[in-house]
Amino acid sequence: MAAATTAAAAASPSSLPRQRPRAAPLPAVLDVGNMNDWQKKSPLDWETYMNKLVKVVAIEKHEYEGWVLTVDPVSASIVLAAFPENEKVSISFVMGHAVQEVEILKEGDSEMKQRLSRIFAPKESKAYSPEELEKRKNDLKTWLETNHIPVTEQGELGRTLCVAGVLTIDPPYGPEQCSSSNEIILSRVQGLVQGYLEKQQ
Repeated sequence: MAAATTAAAAASPSSLPRQRPRAAPLPAVLDVGNMNDWQKKSPLDWETYMNKLVKVVAIEKHEYEGWVLTVDPVSASIVLAAFPENEKVSISFVMGHAVQEVEILKEGDSEMKQRLSRIFAPKESKAYSPEELEKRKNDLKTWLETNHIPVTEQGELGRTLCVAGVLTIDPPYGPEQCSSSNEIILSRVQGLVQGYLEKQQ
């Protein structure tokens, strides 16, 4: 019996290596087999499409046209921006695995590149002049003080407002520019600033 037990014990470790290949190389091989040409490109390749007008042909003959905002480095999905006449920017996503062909139609000029960069930029991109920003800061500061909320200016140029020492408001001084580690205070001040701005309009 002892000999049989020893033989079984000796045999059991040899079964461990058999399980390893299942977890590692096999899925990788399958993934590569399923990847299309677009997904196989490198981030540097995708970068060459940035800020360019493209036509994307996807599976089931779907076609998309727009300016390439970015390409997700993990999924290879393309984010496109289009500017219909008299309408706000339209954003569309084409999943990387669905992309069959990407054709560059037009290079973006410096004006278009700026326009694209402003899409995901903070709302300061409304391009306030330094004088307008100074006025917005002072008006908001005065309003906060009128409501007995302690506020100071900080930073090299005094551009940042500091509320009660725990929250900051950066240019252009809207709810999105409020920052604090205290979620309760952040929420309350954002609500106040939003209400204040709505009254100004």
